Amino acid sequence: MSSEKSVSRRDFLVASGVAATTVAFSASSYARVIGANDRIRMGFIGAGGMGSGHIAACLALKDKDNLEFLGVCDCWKTRADEGAAKLSTKAFTDYRKLLESDVDYVTIATPEHWHSQMTIDALDAGKAVYVEKPMTHTIPQAQAVMKKAKETKRPLQVGVQAMSDDSYASAGEAIKRGVIGKVVQAQIEYVRRYDKQGPWRDPAVSDSTAQPADLDWNAWLGHAPKVDWNPHHYYEWRNYSRYSGGICTDLFIHRITRIMKACDLLYPRRVVGMGGIWQWPDGRDLPDNFEMICEYPRGMTVYVLGTMSNRVGIDHLIRGYRGTLYFTGSGWVAKDKDGKVLEQHEKTGGEDIHLHHTNLHRHLREGTPLNCPIDLGMAGVVAVNMANESWRSSTMMGWDAKAEKMVAASTLSLGHEPEEE
Repeated sequence: MSSEKSVSRRDFLVASGVAATTVAFSASSYARVIGANDRIRMGFIGAGGMGSGHIAACLALKDKDNLEFLGVCDCWKTRADEGAAKLSTKAFTDYRKLLESDVDYVTIATPEHWHSQMTIDALDAGKAVYVEKPMTHTIPQAQAVMKKAKETKRPLQVGVQAMSDDSYASAGEAIKRGVIGKVVQAQIEYVRRYDKQGPWRDPAVSDSTAQPADLDWNAWLGHAPKVDWNPHHYYEWRNYSRYSGGICTDLFIHRITRIMKACDLLYPRRVVGMGGIWQWPDGRDLPDNFEMICEYPRGMTVYVLGTMSNRVGIDHLIRGYRGTLYFTGSGWVAKDKDGKVLEQHEKTGGEDIHLHHTNLHRHLREGTPLNCPIDLGMAGVVAVNMANESWRSSTMMGWDAKAEKMVAASTLSLGHEPEEE
C-alpha cells in the first residue's frame, strides 16, 4: 500500500540536489573479484537507529571478518558525521558519492520508500547490497530490483536476520522428508504492547519540533509526495503509508519469511488483511492492530497475528497431517497427535545482525549461499503488500501469476485444490 507518485529521473535528481552527471558510474567503479583473504570494503547508507546498529555490528566484526570502512552517508549531516566518526571514515550526505568510491558492498538502512532506488543505483555501480527489510516498499519496486540484480549479477542480502538461524532451513528439510506429513497450516505472530504514546511514536517529538539545520528534507522525501517539514513524518515514518507499510512490512516480514523458508513458499494465491486504527487514532494512516491470512498454491494457509496492544502471543508452529512442528527458543520439535516426539533440532546461529553480515562476507569470498537472497525478499514483499492492500480496500487480494501483479481475488479463476506439491 503506497500513496507515492512517480517522478521523472531528472525530477528525482533535482529533488535530491544532485546533477544527473553524478550517477553516471564509470567501469572502473565496478566491484572487483574478492579473494579469500582480501579485505572487504564497506559503506553505510543511513545512520539512524537501524543504521547505527549496522555500524556497531560491522565495527565489532572488523578484525574477524577483515573489513575496511570507506564511508557513512545520511541526508542529516550530523548523523553522517557521527556515524563516520565511529568508524574513522568519511561522511557523505549524497549516497551517490559513496557509490563512486571503491566499496565492495553497501548497507542500506533507510525508510522503506528509499530502498528500491538506492539498491538499484548500488547494483548499477557494481556493488553488492545488504538492504534492510522489507526489500522494497512496493511490489513493482521489488520487481525492478529483481530485474536489476539479474542484469548486474551482483549479490543482494535482505535484512531478515532470522534467516541466519538454521531452524527454518532445517525444518524445511524435515518437512520435505515427510516428518509431519502433508502440511496444511502454519501460524506465527509479532505482538507488542505499547504505552499511551502508541506504536512508533516518540514522546520527545511534537508538532513544534524544528527541522535540523543540516538535514536535507527534500532528499529525505525523495519520490514521496512533497510536503513541508513534518517532524512526525521524519521521526515516526513507520506510521505513514507513503514511507512504510507499518506492522506488515516492518514486523510481519520477519515472521512470514520464516514460514516461507520452512515450507518452501513463494507467492500466495490469496491474502486477507484485517485490523484497524483501533487504539491510537492520532493521525497515522496504518493500522495499530493487524492480522493476515495467506493461502498458498501448495494447499496451505499461514496466519499471522500482530496486535500492538497486547503482548500475549501464540505458538509459532506448522501443522501437518502426521504431526505438528513447534518452533522453540532452542530450535524446533515435531510431535504427533499424541505428543510423541517425531524429531527435533537444536539450532545453530540465530536472529543476529552480525551473523547476517558474516554470511554475506562468506558469500562474497567463497560463494556461500545467502541466507536471505532476493527471491525470498521478493516473496515477502508480495505477501505483506497484498495484506495491506486487502485491508485498505476491504477486498481479498489474489496474485495474478501470468501478469505478475496483485488483483482482486474475485477476478481470478482459483480452484480449491492444491496447484503444486
